[in-house]
Amino acid sequence: MNVTVTPTEWRQRFSSTRRGARLARHLVLIQLHDWGLPLDSERSHTAALVIAELAANAVTHGRIPGRDFELRLELTDSTLRVAVADARGERRPRVRQSIDGEGGHGLRLIEALAAKWGVEERPTGKTVWAELAAWRPT
Repeated sequence: MNVTVTPTEWRQRFSSTRRGARLARHLVLIQLHDWGLPLDSERSHTAALVIAELAANAVTHGRIPGRDFELRLELTDSTLRVAVADARGERRPRVRQSIDGEGGHGLRLIEALAAKWGVEERPTGKTVWAELAAWRPT
């Protein structure tokens, strides 16, 4: 039997502030719970870390005053794709070779937790995305 998987999608805009990034993480965890992922599960914690890092990078490095960032989720049977779009296309994320005490850990964390990640250009800004494998709750 050939089954076509229809992804489940969620999208929301948030203010490009630390408060907006924190709200994004909380609302996504509620959405994942609504999709059947328990709030206190390992996969929920992994998603929270990835979302927190991508949202924090958007408000720290991709912020233009007065412009929001957008968070999108796409859930299929095998993958949760998290994508964060911000307004600063000229500031491309990169994994730092050396890490200081204050920062530089975010993309290393994304690399460790995600099956893959990348950056896509947009007409205004960029989208940084990460895919978490084997995602659908059982």
